[in-house]
Amino acid sequence: MGPTRIVCLTEEPTETLYALGEQDRIVGISGFTVRPSIARREKPKVSAFTSAKIEAILALQPDFAIGFSDIQADIAAELVRRGVEVWISNHRSVDGILDYIRRLGALVGAGDRAARYADDLQRGLDAIAADAAKLPQRPRVYFEEWDDPQITGIRWVAELVRIAGGDDVFPERAMESLAKQRILEDPDEVIRRAPDIILGSWCGKRFRPERVAARRGWDAIPAVRDGQLHEIKSPIILQPGPAALTDGVSEIARIIRAWANGR
Repeated sequence: MGPTRIVCLTEEPTETLYALGEQDRIVGISGFTVRPSIARREKPKVSAFTSAKIEAILALQPDFAIGFSDIQADIAAELVRRGVEVWISNHRSVDGILDYIRRLGALVGAGDRAARYADDLQRGLDAIAADAAKLPQRPRVYFEEWDDPQITGIRWVAELVRIAGGDDVFPERAMESLAKQRILEDPDEVIRRAPDIILGSWCGKRFRPERVAARRGWDAIPAVRDGQLHEIKSPIILQPGPAALTDGVSEIARIIRAWANGR
């Protein structure tokens, strides 16, 4: 049967459990949750990403809490001290997201459904990759997760860019799990790597392409010269869950396809 009163400290377990038809187990969610939209209307919001309403969570009498990464270590530790069982996942790749979905499904007794769901997501990615393989050219892509300081994209984002038909210009940075390790000490390195497309997803605030284009020396970058600066909304790309593997990668593929076809 598994846990029956789950608090989701981030967005991806909420979206996954709803997709599996197990939403009745959820008693609390992250305030950043937007997918599915019904979750915001019917579930109490008890956490942010780096903070949580511990007393409000305990009042929900959860038997399980699900979070993500070292950034939520303090929240997890406090809940453990207060007697709540906690699972902190730390997946950073496309394969890791698919495995996460399977593991979460198994935890709630929906292992078969989760496996089928993950397989469907993989087939969707395969179809996007097959279409991308037919493009006449591949763009070099710079993904910016934050603007001050400038932070490059995490691993699953770089992998989705590749699936969609592009090549991340900072592949070595993408392998770093922590944001502080993906800070660009020298922003001029973007100029030297000359991306054809710039994708921005500024983690909860609106991407400002005009500010990016106005950076010193960036007018020499092909993406800036050609007006190829695009926002990818953070809810569909910066959470390591189903959104990134569906709407997120589809939006990246649309942008790359338009560039490759000269539109």
